[in-house]
Amino acid sequence: MLKEIGKSLIGFIRKDPKQREFRKSIEQIIGSKPTNDLLYQLAFRHTSASKQTSFNGFKESNERLEFLGDAVLGMVIAEYLFKKYPFKDEGFLTEIRSRIVNRESLNIVARRIGLDNLVEFDGQRNFHRTSMFGDAMEALIGAIYLDKGFAFARKFIVSKLLSNHYDLNEVISNNTNYKSTILSWAQADGRKVEFLIVEEKGKNHSKEFIAQVLVDSEVISSGSGWNKKKAEQDASRRACEALKI
Repeated sequence: MLKEIGKSLIGFIRKDPKQREFRKSIEQIIGSKPTNDLLYQLAFRHTSASKQTSFNGFKESNERLEFLGDAVLGMVIAEYLFKKYPFKDEGFLTEIRSRIVNRESLNIVARRIGLDNLVEFDGQRNFHRTSMFGDAMEALIGAIYLDKGFAFARKFIVSKLLSNHYDLNEVISNNTNYKSTILSWAQADGRKVEFLIVEEKGKNHSKEFIAQVLVDSEVISSGSGWNKKKAEQDASRRACEALKI
């Protein structure tokens, strides 16, 4: 009976003009017709637009699919780099994977393929401050994995994302990890570096974090970001400029 209800619901969704347009967008993005429409709808529901369920106050958003997609994306990129660079050590592979899957990169790629127009959230469409589009990318990958399987998800990540939107030579040569830069400098110079989150502003889905970099207990710089890592990177960038490293 539940299966029949599910089929009826999906049939109803597919008759709705907006949902037909949504299905068309998903098909264009992933290169195949979606089987389970509801999975993809959930993938684009930001936590700010989460819906109450009957399960002990659990609110339904894309966070669980994001968790799954993050694991699938990390696995596929790790395998790809492992095979592409057989004579590079794990430190190199870890660093390049990190640059590919960091939230800033995912946000950019998500916008390029049109995910920003599909995300359902509470706020203005020009609200670019959070990582919601990169989060939606990971949630989409989670939905693809559940709907189409691992092989299709791998093909989507490698062919549609990695090959079309990343220049690996540029990724390798462009070191924007300012935190790693200042840590390496401190280690070579015998300095003690600390990264502190000193303030949080805003609501849960639109927080701004303020970070400080301290060298030998002295505040060198402050920075901000819409997650802790971004705030630390901004503060680290300013510290590198101040210390001329």
